Amino acid sequence: MGTELGFSSTDLTLLTTAISEVARNITAYAGSGEIALRVVHLRGREGIEVVASDAGPGIANVDLALQDGYTTGNGLGLGLPGARRLVDEFELDTAPGAGTRVRLVKWRG
Repeated sequence: MGTELGFSSTDLTLLTTAISEVARNITAYAGSGEIALRVVHLRGREGIEVVASDAGPGIANVDLALQDGYTTGNGLGLGLPGARRLVDEFELDTAPGAGTRVRLVKWRG
């Protein structure tokens, strides 16, 4: 998808890494979930939107979860903050007991 849109290999690597981070969180904390990708257009720009969602336990403290080094598991605590740094747009919608939805957008160029 990214190649067809003319994304650079660097941008594709950044997006792939961000997707990998949120996918790992789904498997580690929720067990299962879904990742959907689509092409988005805004004011003459093209990008790729990724929506990762699960019905897992949710995140109790979003501010803490977005800090480098914070983890409730066995990882390094770089997943969500790392994914946020790698993309152009990052949205996190979560609540304890209500699952988690992460939206990422990487714009071409």
